[in-house]
Amino acid sequence: MLMRTDPFRELDRLTQQLLGSGTWSKPSAMPMDAYREGDEYVVAFDLPGVTPEAIDIDVERNMLTVKAERRPVAKADDVQMELSERPLGAFSRQIVLADTLDTEHIKADYDAGVLTLRIPIAERAKPRKIAIGGEPSPRQIRG
Repeated sequence: MLMRTDPFRELDRLTQQLLGSGTWSKPSAMPMDAYREGDEYVVAFDLPGVTPEAIDIDVERNMLTVKAERRPVAKADDVQMELSERPLGAFSRQIVLADTLDTEHIKADYDAGVLTLRIPIAERAKPRKIAIGGEPSPRQIRG
């Protein structure tokens, strides 16, 4: 059997052990995408292996905070770990939301390890036509 070798794998493993993964006081960052889709602002976070119960979403004023924790899978006594590359611990991300977003109506979905937040654009921020009021005043042309 052939084995692929990576000279830096052991260094990465040692660094991970020394620095540790994220904790609630010093969480690791989580990757995300953010984009506008019609009248909604969409933010998607990658959280593979995290249960929905381990995700905490808060909005205070215009600050959106997402925290999650991936815990180790319970193992039987006779299991010996050979390789562990999936990060465990706490993950966190904070985003400042614009005043043009309606933070009262955020929807959250979690599917296939992706947390998707849909934030509607506030009505006051949508483009609209302004009607001109008043009646035209008669003008007299003098010659």
